[in-house]
Amino acid sequence: MLLEIPDGNFAGYIFDCDGTLADSMPLHFRAWCNALASAGATFRLEEDFFYSLGGTPTRKIVGHINERYRASLEPEATALRKERLYLDYLPEVEPIREVVDFARRVAATRPVCVASGGSHHVVRKTLECIGVNDLFSTLITPEMVARGKPYPDMFLLAADMMRVEPARCLVLDDGPVGMLAAEAAGMKFVRVPQPTRK
Repeated sequence: MLLEIPDGNFAGYIFDCDGTLADSMPLHFRAWCNALASAGATFRLEEDFFYSLGGTPTRKIVGHINERYRASLEPEATALRKERLYLDYLPEVEPIREVVDFARRVAATRPVCVASGGSHHVVRKTLECIGVNDLFSTLITPEMVARGKPYPDMFLLAADMMRVEPARCLVLDDGPVGMLAAEAAGMKFVRVPQPTRK
């Protein structure tokens, strides 16, 4: 994987977690499929549709699923069921080495933080499993802001907590909503490609 880092005098770096630092999206997809099945869903979650929602807060994903499949899943219960399953699968997660290595390099001289659409305790556990929890003292999740991605709130809060001007932050994210949030925050971004799997 080649990360195309844009030119710029960046003073702070903001990383998404799932699909960016952690190769966890296949585990999230499996957790969603099994959570939906146990909730009695009669439809099959399309993988492309799931990936298009990358970075969206977990409970909002239920709303998107209800809309697409004309379902009536209860958001809170479905999201909690999915998160429990994901935590069961979490020991299988691997780091995305190129992004983790980049994060370690820049963290030696600049502030770094994570801004993820996942629940705080789940993201923190993921960071622990891939061995980078010590790198990120600052973790921004949707519970901390009025609006999650694709709105800029999480990235602007991250910049504020790092004490860096938004225009001098670089965002690394894999999801379309992350790109939109970065643009809305006035930040440059790197789109992290999906890891190549054997």
